[in-house]
Amino acid sequence: MPEHGKANEAVLRLLAKALDQPASALELVRGATSRNKLVRLAP
Repeated sequence: MPEHGKANEAVLRLLAKALDQPASALELVRGATSRNKLVRLAP
């Protein structure tokens, strides 16, 4: 059962680490409840 965005937060942290960016630089644009995610990297 989903736990209120914890998986999405984990994905953003992992992606931020892989891109060597702070997690605050990433924004989940689309796909909060889907397997497919669209993430924006702040300039």
